[in-house]
Amino acid sequence: MASKNPIPSVWARQPREADQPALSRVAIVREAIAMLDAEGIEALSMRKLGARLNTAATSLYRHVATKEELMELAVDEVFAEITVPPAGSTDWRAAVTEAAGSFRATALRHPWLASVLGQAGLAYLGPNLMSFSDRLAALFATAGFAEPSRGIDTVLAYVIGMSTTEAAWLTTVARSGETEPEFIARLMPAARQAAIGHEHVSADYGDSDFPDPVAIRDTKFAYGLDVVLDGLALRLST
Repeated sequence: MASKNPIPSVWARQPREADQPALSRVAIVREAIAMLDAEGIEALSMRKLGARLNTAATSLYRHVATKEELMELAVDEVFAEITVPPAGSTDWRAAVTEAAGSFRATALRHPWLASVLGQAGLAYLGPNLMSFSDRLAALFATAGFAEPSRGIDTVLAYVIGMSTTEAAWLTTVARSGETEPEFIARLMPAARQAAIGHEHVSADYGDSDFPDPVAIRDTKFAYGLDVVLDGLALRLST
């Protein structure tokens, strides 16, 4: 018998009627995001989520059919946090830089997001994600790109890739119970020893000579993004 829902997405089916008026899909998704942010994807389960909401897991299934649907809803919810300047409001490079920075900031606030997108890409149908894609497409089209989707794919591949690595690092730091500077300070002897192997670094390289880790990450991200945009600019001019 053919499936009544050929598209495997929460957005492609009719929601079930709720048996608990006080328990809403919005509340479930928000609590799931809080759990994901605090404990990571591996800790999320319908049973644990139900316990946080003081209800049984079976009650959650009245609103969300599967854990996969819940993840899809969570991804779309956080996509509402990403800002994209209106097309034509500023030059395209500044606009893309702002959108990419907002995407990165959102991914770092929600460290699980980049890994989910790294596995599934943007293969979701949620309204916030679709709006994000539409606004980016308008920005690239207004800039004059003949095939906006190719430019968008290039930028997002860079942002998602960098954010995945950065989020994984910050998750490791968070699990240590230390701040990022404290975590790096503990690793400093090994880092210094590795640095001494380079001819331009002396053996008396002190702890104070290491730049702020946040500044390092920001600079690295900005540099790579500029390289990507330089390449796209060449395409635009031909």
